[in-house]
Amino acid sequence: MARRREARTAALQLLYQRDLNPDIDQHVAHEMLDELVETENLREFAWQIYAGTLSIGEDVDRKIQAIAENWRVSRMSPTDRNIIRMGVYEMTMMGTAPAVVLDECIEIAKAFGSVQSGQFVNGVLDKLIPEVTA
Repeated sequence: MARRREARTAALQLLYQRDLNPDIDQHVAHEMLDELVETENLREFAWQIYAGTLSIGEDVDRKIQAIAENWRVSRMSPTDRNIIRMGVYEMTMMGTAPAVVLDECIEIAKAFGSVQSGQFVNGVLDKLIPEVTA
């Protein structure tokens, strides 16, 4: 597994836990991250994605909702919606190239989501690229 993908996967796991348990303590999230990622620089990268994605959550959800035809964000699988949120954050706030974000998010969706997750995540993020890079 690519090193940064390991960090992205850990960030997804934290976001998923946060989705299921909104009252999760920041200290507990840090402990979970310490267990998931061995190296400090990757833990920092994962935490930046996790905390950053949470910080722009409502804005991102509005953008997703605007382009996700026939889908409400709340009805999306927790895995898919958090991968999409992470992707938008990484493109807009971290400056990661859209092609890299799309590839990483699709691969993570295939690994952790349903059979259709890779296509779904690709479709939504692809529609969001012009909006988030403008």
